[in-house]
Formats: sequence, C-alpha cells, structure tokens
Amino acid sequence: MTGTRPFVLKHDNREVLVDGTPVALGARAFDVLAYLDGHRDRVVSKAELLENVWGGLAVEEGNLSVQISALRKALGAKAIATVPGVGYKPVQGPEAPPPSGPALPDKPSLIVLPFTNLSATSENDYLVDGLITDIIASLSRLSGLFVIAAATSFRFKGQPVDLSNVARQVGVRYAVEGSVQQAGQALRVTVQLVEAETARTIWSERFTGATDDVFALQDEIAARVAGAVEPRLMFAEAGIAQAKPTEDLGAYDLVLRALPHVYGVRTLEDFRKGIALLDQAFARDPGYKMAKAWKVRAYLIARGARMISWEEYLEVAPLAQALLAEAGDDPLVLAFSGQFHAFSGWGQQEGAEAVRRAQRLCPNSALVNLAAGWPLSYIGAYDEAIGAFDAGVRLDPLGDMAIYCRMGAGYCHVLAGRVDTGVAILEQVVAELPSYHTGVNFLMFAYWAAGRTRDAHRMADALRRIVPDITLSAALESTPYRQPDQRDLMKDAYRGVGLPD
Repeated sequence: MTGTRPFVLKHDNREVLVDGTPVALGARAFDVLAYLDGHRDRVVSKAELLENVWGGLAVEEGNLSVQISALRKALGAKAIATVPGVGYKPVQGPEAPPPSGPALPDKPSLIVLPFTNLSATSENDYLVDGLITDIIASLSRLSGLFVIAAATSFRFKGQPVDLSNVARQVGVRYAVEGSVQQAGQALRVTVQLVEAETARTIWSERFTGATDDVFALQDEIAARVAGAVEPRLMFAEAGIAQAKPTEDLGAYDLVLRALPHVYGVRTLEDFRKGIALLDQAFARDPGYKMAKAWKVRAYLIARGARMISWEEYLEVAPLAQALLAEAGDDPLVLAFSGQFHAFSGWGQQEGAEAVRRAQRLCPNSALVNLAAGWPLSYIGAYDEAIGAFDAGVRLDPLGDMAIYCRMGAGYCHVLAGRVDTGVAILEQVVAELPSYHTGVNFLMFAYWAAGRTRDAHRMADALRRIVPDITLSAALESTPYRQPDQRDLMKDAYRGVGLPD
C-alpha cells in the first residue's frame, strides 16, 4: 500500500511481514487486516467488520477501534483511511501530496467528522447527522476551542479520508469520530478523540441513552470532548448546557428533517418542503424558537437568491419581529432574527446590535459570523463586517458558507475604498457562482468603482440574463444597503451601464 510501510499477508501461518520483517499482531488485528485487504476495492463498514471478524459476537465497537489503532501503528498512520459516516478502507494508489491549509489557531482546534450509522436502517441518518450538528453547535459556544463548522465536516461524509490530511486541510489539531446505533428508543453512541497528525487515540468512550433524552446525551458528549481536549474547559462553567430547546421530541424530529432543505435552500422546492416541516414543528410547540429561527433564515436565503418575491418575503416579518424580542441568549436566534431586521431595512441598528451580541455569545460559529457580517456591512461598519466574514471562512473553509462570506467581505472592501482588493475577491466569487444575482451585482458595482466600465457592462449583461426585469427603482426599494454613499454607488453604476430606472 503506497504511502505506508509495505506489507505482505501470509495467510497459511497468519504472519504479517512489514518491509520484509515479521511484526507482532494480535489474532484479531490480523483478521481485521485480512478482511480489509480482501475487500480493498471498496469501503468496509464498521458493522460489516464487527459481523465478519467477530462472527456475530456481541462486542463493543471500541474493540474494533483498538485493532485499527494497532494496525496503523504497525503499518503506518496512513495505512487505513477512515471514511466518516461509513467505515474504513485500505489506502491504495500513489500517495498524493499533503494538502496545504491554514495555520493552526492559538487554541485547541478540532473537527467533528460525521458519525457512522450502525443501526439496522438508514432511515434515521437524519437523526445521526442532527446529533453531530448539535454537538458541533454546543462545542462552538466555547470560546476556548476552535471548532470547524458542520457544513465543512459533512463534506467528508462517505469519503475515504486520511485524518492527518483532513486536519491539515482545515487547519486543526484534533478529530472526533464515532458511531451511533439505535434500537427502538435506545441510543448507543461511541466517540473517540484522535490527534490527527499521529492518528493517536487520546480518548474514547461509549454513551447510552434514549431518543427522548437526546439533548442530555448531546451535552454530555460535548462536555467530555471539550474536557479531553482542554481540561480547563469545565462544562457547566462554559455554558454549553442550555435549557431543552423543546419538550416535544416530535417537533425536534421535524426540525432535523427540515434542516437539509433550509440549511442552504438550493431550490424553491427545497424551500417549500423545509418551511412545511418547520411549520409543523412549531404548530406542535408554539414556543420552539429554533424552529422559528430556521424559518426566518430560510426566507432570508430564498429572497437573497430571488426565489421568492419581496412581498412573500415580508410575510414572515411579524414572526421575525416577535422572535427578536424573545431571543434571549440564544446566539442563532439572535443572529437570524437580527439579520432579518437589518436586511428588511426597518431595524438595521437593532439588527446589528443583535448580531454583535450573538457573536459575543458564540464567537466560534460560522453561521453566527456569516449572519453577523451582513448587518454590520449595511450600517457601514465595514472592517468589523470583514472580521466576521473572515472568521466564517476560517471556521467553514470547505462549506457553502465560505463563498458567501467571501462575497460579503469583497463588497465591504469596495465600500471601504479598497476597490482592487474587493474586485479580486468578487471575481473569484462570480467564477464559482456565475448565476448568483448578488455576486454579479456586487462585481458590477466593484468594476464601476474601479473605473473598469467595459467589465461593468459585461456584468450588467449577465445581470439582465439572471433578472430580466431588473430596474434601479426596484433595486433601491429592496436593497438593505441604505447609506447615502452605498446608494450613490448603486445609482451611478446602474445608470452608467444603461440599466433601466
């Protein structure tokens, strides 16, 4: 296996030669290696290994983790790739150069990889993914930790990964991996914390609970991970533990089902499906703030992508206004409702203060920082907004949020007078999202501000293709950028490139 210590399996006497020299492996480790090597053309699930190597005996998954660690120690840390959410795969083919990535933060840093679903059915994948998302959200509340956002973590779901390469790619020191098994209402979660560069297991533990106790289970796992990485981070003092978001587990289940549709809102169909599920959730629990908050955010995203009209967008305004008043200390509720107020134009300072408060409560959340950057840009706090957007990129380097953070930061540079810097960033954004209205619009403004009129005209043509009925008056009415200098740039650019008033 290229990139590891070469080995030969001798099945007749159950011996393993590494670099031509016999190595001591336990009988179970040999069986695991033999099974993986015999199925090297695919990913082997943890459940399959437990079934075939242990012959159906009731054993803990931790036993498998011990054998994998022993094999990596004997064959090299990169000999067996973890496939988050699935299982393991022997490394094959030429070794790729290690990916470059950002420098390590000056605090303990980690990525929580998707957990393997060991249940008999894949129908509860959403529950497993929801558990991981909530654990990441809990850990993100700790100012003493740096935690990669869920959107980036789930980029690795079902993909063979080398933990050291993943850690280098996203700029962290540790990785958390594990599995979830559900039988009826019972949950068993096995978690391990790994020093990614060496593949050394620092800590592992099994947690048991019931689906109606899922919030306590999430908090306990987050607390133990935090304590294993940094003992000074005490769970109770850190404020991870919150009141249950809802007493109705059916409402929580509906929100989990809605998240894949509303997290990014890729299509109008996604938007409609997600909103229907969220409406059902807070119909069951009218006080469920997070269900309302995700609905408010979904309307924001759908309007930003021009999937829905301004009039339909404003239908959720009463909900957003009430939500901000009752947000309390929930950072995502503050961030989403504050962003809605600012985007709508009838509470920009109020919205900016709400997102600032959300940042203070949860500085390590990519979602909070993305939501915060926009209201700060609307009120002209450009450098503060760029700081929030840059934090969002660093926390979610491979997720969808990163490009929208770069978009916001690029336009802030333009508005702050650093036009060339803004142009360079926005050109990259439009290259990645050529049909996204806001990015094309921002780049048109940036080109106009830079005196690049021919390029501004080119972006205007692209804008007409995306929004055929575009007019300056409609843009001025709906834009959240309401400062005099912001509106002057819009007017000059629209009229300069010949877009209709």
